[in-house]
This record gives sequence, C-alpha cells and structure tokens, in this order.
Amino acid sequence: MSQGNATISFVKASACGNDFLLIELAEIETADIASLTRRICDRHEGVGADGVEWMSRNAAADIEVRLINADGSEAEISGNGTRCVAAYICAERGQEKITVQTGAGLKTCVLRGRSGLDYEFEIEMGEASVDAELAVQLGASEVRGIPVSMGNPHYVVFVSEFSGNWREQAAQIQRSRQFKRGVNVELVLVDGRHEVTSRFFERGVGETRSSGTGSCASAMAAIATGRAESPVRVHAPGGTQTVRTEGKRVFLRGTARLVCRGDFLLR
Repeated sequence: MSQGNATISFVKASACGNDFLLIELAEIETADIASLTRRICDRHEGVGADGVEWMSRNAAADIEVRLINADGSEAEISGNGTRCVAAYICAERGQEKITVQTGAGLKTCVLRGRSGLDYEFEIEMGEASVDAELAVQLGASEVRGIPVSMGNPHYVVFVSEFSGNWREQAAQIQRSRQFKRGVNVELVLVDGRHEVTSRFFERGVGETRSSGTGSCASAMAAIATGRAESPVRVHAPGGTQTVRTEGKRVFLRGTARLVCRGDFLLR
C-alpha cells in the first residue's frame, strides 16, 4: 500500500445476519459521516453492511455509539448493532457486563455464553410503548397494524402468510405520512404461544435478515394483543432471538459474531 493512502480501520460484526461495521469516531476527520457511511456500507464498492456503529468514549458508559444506516440516515438504536458492539468490547477488554450509550438511552448487555467468535448477550432494552391498532391506507387497500416504540418507531402487521409482494407493501407503509419519523415495518406470523416468525423492513436499509428492536416490537405487539406470552422466540431468516419481560422491562437475547477487521481506503 502506498504511503499516501488514507485509511480508516473497521471491525465487521453480524448479529443473526444483521451486519454492522464498528468504527472509532475519533479516527475520522470529516464531519460528513453520513456520506462516509454510504460509501463504506456499499455492498459492491465498499465493505458492505446494514449500517455503521460509530463508537466514542463516554464517561457514563463503557462506550457510546451513534448509529448511521446504510443510506446515511441516523437511527436511535439497533438491538443487533448494540449486541455487536458489546461483542467487540468483550473481545477487546474481557468484560462480561457492558454498558452502551445509544440514541435511545443507556443499554446494559450481559454475556450469557461464548463459543469462539460467537457471543451471546442479553440486553435490557427498557420499556416498550405499544399503541392501539392503526389503519394505514395503501392506495385502494388498507392495512392494520400495531405501532410500537422501542426507543425507535415500529409498525407490526400480523399476517397468516408472507405474500410474494410483502417487501413492496412494507415500503408503501414506510412512505405513509402517518409516520413522521419514518418507521420500521415488521410482518409477523404467530406460530404458538411462545413462537413467532418475522420479516423486517427497516428505515434506511430495506429488508434485513434480522432486527433486534424489530424482534422486541414483534413480541411485544403479540403479547399486548393476546396472541403470545413471554418469553417469545422470534424466528427470522438470519436466526432466532428471545424476548422476555420482567414487569414493564423488556429483555432481548441473541448472538453476535465478530467477522473480520480491516482498513477502508478513503482516497
């Protein structure tokens, strides 16, 4: 590599197929992290990821993160991304209890198991806010779902099957003016009192193989409407996560894997 190449170091991690780049914010000189995030997340001309967890020091936590989606938009939190950050801190510092300051508040991650580069964490996600059923008009048709906030906005639609055009439907829901901050869309199939299967269409990314806060929203909407009860195993193409409640508090459990580390060429 020539001496004139400017680079930025990254670690790539994946939680149930939801992949993130973990980068120290202090490493970059530009203030335009949205543009840099779009470049590095590009799956053809960049490293490829659903988003970047930009990490920095925080006196009140082990680490502070700022989540920028693959399209350059900012999100309050990713449950899967937070778990990836916890795996990185565990590997670097040997800690088994890690506090992460997110845009949705302080989250505590507790290591529950480890096998090689795979780490299993349970995160206390705080309280869920579940609203009454909301109808959204999609052209000539209407869809009904449950708005849920996990510190970020979700809209959960219960289905009897996943139609071939579910992605198009989810994209239409996201464009609805009823969601002022945008929305993450979950289509959920209830399999039993403790089992659901979800598909995720997230702000700033589109379809993802998994979602941590989306799994929480899926489970909490199912519990609130009497379709399921805690604990709820949420199955997705990327893997399974478990959501449980203690009173009003919501806990999310799942794995995260450290994939690789490297340098991205800035110029």
